[in-house]
Amino acid sequence: MNNFPLIDLGIIVIYLIAMVLVGVYFSKKNTSSEAYTKAAGTIPSWAIGISLYATFLSSNTFLGVPGKAYGTNWNAFAFSLSMPLAAFIAAKYFVPFYRKHTTVSAYTNLENRFGTWARSYAVICFLLTQVARMGSIFFGISLTLQALTGLDMSLIMLVTGICIVIYTILGGIEAVIWTEVFQGILLTVGALIVIGTLVYNIPGGTHTIMDIGLRDDKFSLGSFSLTDFSTSTFWVILLYGFFMNLTNFGMDQNYVQRYHTAPNAKEAAKSVWLCTWLYIPISLLFFVIGVCLYAYYDVNPDLLSTIKEQTAMERIGSGDANLAAIMGSLTPADYGDKVLPHYMVNHIPTGILGLIVSAILAAAMSTISSGMNASATVFTEDIYKRYINPNVSDKGNLRVLLIGTGVFGAIGMFAGIAMIGVQSILDVWWTLSGIFAGGMLGLFLLGITNKKVGNSDAMLATIFGIVVILWMTFSYLLPEEYGFLRNMLHANMIIVVGTIAILLVGNISQRLRRATSNK
Repeated sequence: MNNFPLIDLGIIVIYLIAMVLVGVYFSKKNTSSEAYTKAAGTIPSWAIGISLYATFLSSNTFLGVPGKAYGTNWNAFAFSLSMPLAAFIAAKYFVPFYRKHTTVSAYTNLENRFGTWARSYAVICFLLTQVARMGSIFFGISLTLQALTGLDMSLIMLVTGICIVIYTILGGIEAVIWTEVFQGILLTVGALIVIGTLVYNIPGGTHTIMDIGLRDDKFSLGSFSLTDFSTSTFWVILLYGFFMNLTNFGMDQNYVQRYHTAPNAKEAAKSVWLCTWLYIPISLLFFVIGVCLYAYYDVNPDLLSTIKEQTAMERIGSGDANLAAIMGSLTPADYGDKVLPHYMVNHIPTGILGLIVSAILAAAMSTISSGMNASATVFTEDIYKRYINPNVSDKGNLRVLLIGTGVFGAIGMFAGIAMIGVQSILDVWWTLSGIFAGGMLGLFLLGITNKKVGNSDAMLATIFGIVVILWMTFSYLLPEEYGFLRNMLHANMIIVVGTIAILLVGNISQRLRRATSNK
């Protein structure tokens, strides 16, 4: 184990115990499945808004965004800039829609609209998305704690996962929301502390940071070309962000479930806007951290040797290859995710380090606990009660919710272990979420934008959309002689093209069917 200060370790342990005690406190209120999943509609909009913000601002943001900004530029900030338009659509259309349909699951309405297959498809997509999200977050937090303690990453995931599972099982959605309020605040304070120490430790402070950032184009939002969709341009990330945020606000059980915890639709809509106006400026802080880290290691290049050696060793797997040659070929993008943990280990004062690590834990715990609760709710409502035991009692329903929460927590841990060794947390999460969410969003939008679309139209459109998504995802595996069939668009365009394909095919099918029947 690394020489991790006992004071910092104590702060982290106290934080973990406090979260478990929160779960114990709220467990007394969970006397029914409605209280466990909806908190009986008693949560104020400001608390829901901060909770949504904390769910957005996961440890993927705390670690992945600074790493991305360090390795490239501020291109990923276009994702944040897409949120207001998605929030407008969500507040005006999605929130009233879900409040009108009182079922807690986001996917029950798809069955009413198109049949059981639509509900089942959306549920599968959602659960796969949540497993990918929880896995990437478990991986991110273990990456940081390994740098601090030297412990095995799998062991770290196991210990933190058990704590998260305990407080989520005991506390239900009310515990998740109120702990996320605290965690969102702690996360923001942690980001400000990191920026403050970086500015203090860089000779010349903000002036030096600005000079280096401008010199190496670190503040760039990417190319604004309207003809290039094969690289990570501003428009590619903006489109991806818009469609991904529509999925979050419109189809993600994490968000839809929170709409039901508000007293009414108006308060639920307020929470969406509060989440948006909090996320945009505070997410910018993490891009600032990335540039500050870049400037710090630019003026202290010798400090990068440990990070580069660790990255090189991960790539070769042993000491047999030419380590020096590999280290010399590495670019900032190759080791960006490791820079912030390295800086924290070596340059954050004792006591403050424990607070910041607790903030990262808070980010991880808020998102993972949300994912566990939402996944268990979807499994119970859309699988267990629909296909296994429709007449289950409320007590039995609550028991399934509790068991499901623990099971999905365990699955998320195993997914995180499977991700050990990936290059960029943010890239992995964005790619996987785009693959799983594209068809789900397209089907949902098809159902609410055109009331004339029937079951056969929706099924045809979804099948076509799945084929498009699979082609865009795996066509790079085609042999060279079939290279002309490969997808030439950036991976973040998968959700965009997949969603549009479903909307187009569904509407065309509906028009052709009606035209044929009128002859």
